Amino acid sequence: MAVLSGLLILFALSGAVPADAVTGSVRVRPGDDWTLPGWVRPSPNSGFFSEQAAPEYHVDLRGLDLTWRQLQPGGPGRLRDDTTGTAEDLTFRPLREQLAQKRPFWMRVFASGSSWAPGWVADECGVEPIGPDYEGQYHLPVWNECVWGRLLGLYKKLFVESGLRADPRLRFVYVPGAFTWAEFDYDIVSAAAKQGLTFEEYRSWYSHAWRDLAALFGPYRTKLVFTGEDYPWSPWGSRTDLFARQAVDAGLGVRTGITEEFNYHLSEAPSYGSRIEPDGHMTVDESLPVHDGRHIVATENECFNDCGYTTADPYYAVRQANLKALQLRMNWVYVVPGPSYMKQYPAQWRWVRLSIGKTASDSPDAWAALRDAEDTYWKDGTGPFTGNRAWRTRPWVRNLERWLVQRDVRPDGTPRRSTADVHRNVLSEENGTAYEGLSTDRAHGQTSMYFDVDDRFRARGDRRAVDVKVTYRDAGRGAWWIEYEGGRSPRVRRSGDGAWKTATVRLPRPVFAGRLRGGTDFRLATGAGDDLDVRFVRVVRRSGP
Repeated sequence: MAVLSGLLILFALSGAVPADAVTGSVRVRPGDDWTLPGWVRPSPNSGFFSEQAAPEYHVDLRGLDLTWRQLQPGGPGRLRDDTTGTAEDLTFRPLREQLAQKRPFWMRVFASGSSWAPGWVADECGVEPIGPDYEGQYHLPVWNECVWGRLLGLYKKLFVESGLRADPRLRFVYVPGAFTWAEFDYDIVSAAAKQGLTFEEYRSWYSHAWRDLAALFGPYRTKLVFTGEDYPWSPWGSRTDLFARQAVDAGLGVRTGITEEFNYHLSEAPSYGSRIEPDGHMTVDESLPVHDGRHIVATENECFNDCGYTTADPYYAVRQANLKALQLRMNWVYVVPGPSYMKQYPAQWRWVRLSIGKTASDSPDAWAALRDAEDTYWKDGTGPFTGNRAWRTRPWVRNLERWLVQRDVRPDGTPRRSTADVHRNVLSEENGTAYEGLSTDRAHGQTSMYFDVDDRFRARGDRRAVDVKVTYRDAGRGAWWIEYEGGRSPRVRRSGDGAWKTATVRLPRPVFAGRLRGGTDFRLATGAGDDLDVRFVRVVRRSGP
């Protein structure tokens, strides 16, 4: 028995397997395949949220929006629940009416705008509005300690004294309530810097602001969601690069509003734990408290042919934005059913709904979207990627990966970028160029692609069946198959029609023990013929974890 085991390991390390070890089955379908086993259910503390609930699209969380002015129109005293408010061309019903609905909700308090805040705040604090923002609005300086103190007073009355922070229907609230659309961008901060705001003054406020909010919410602080971003476009350059991480370290969740630009700026995202490694792959530090399942990690994916963006290929844009959100380990996604194309692409959105909030140990699948994409934010070599932190292929980033990693392995497993599916400047010029897919390079001896499955997704002793779904271009001649320690799948023969297809390869009892070349678990291998283009590889559990 020891001799047989040794032979199997030797075969695996050499890239070959015995001919009689062929097991499993193959099914091929056109296009992408987003199917999941019937046992999969949504995770706790996850979902789609919007202004209005839309259960037919799995949007179960409605918005509850208010302005500071409607809650405290006459002074910092009693909280009004019978007045209306307006912000961003929206009209908000009185608080009492919005709370009368039984559905769970998320919240925004539009606070900073000069028309959102009550007039007495500027008078009492002696401040002037700053602006305009990109929608022509002016805002109060929330970093002013007087303004901040009055805003904390509102939050105390609204969330603490009324008991709203403990209301189980309240899932989360965007903070601090500034600026455009309550998103903490830096255009107003930059305008203030031109008028004399110093970095020291801003940092003094920033250093305690998020701890103030966390202390106010106490045991419910995980409902707070910071709406700023890593590496903001700050008037003080790199000194504010890691400021978003301070909000997360204070105990808040975090949200980005722009995963629609799926190649840009979010590859290195410290507050999400995402980092570009020296080989160009991204990793995510899932040990951060923000990924503990209690916090909110959110994004907004609704600006495809909206918000000033346009694309002639909305399916591609939606697919890639959602893959980016999942790579960052989001558990909540803001959607608008129409602009988010939820009716047009129900299978993709259902897969996203069942995927958000999952961990490596309970996810139904692990996957790698194979690609080379240009992150133009880092193109000029500025920022933290200088000296010993530069990555070899900057600004090109390799793959979007979630518990399945493609490894470059010598001598036969170093694929090149595929030119079969190239996209340039989708949604915006800054989104750069993306080569969707990797290709074998048979002319240079590269006939395989190697993959490593996260041990948390599949323990090394687990022999239960899996499906490996491979999205490939059915072009040229030849066949490909999957090899793992001690076995291989049947061959998938190409027809040569040039269409993208997904093969589902059933592996009945695979061994994923990291004993193939490069410490990997399985490889896609090709025989004689033309090069193979592969865009997406997904390992799917047949039964629950």
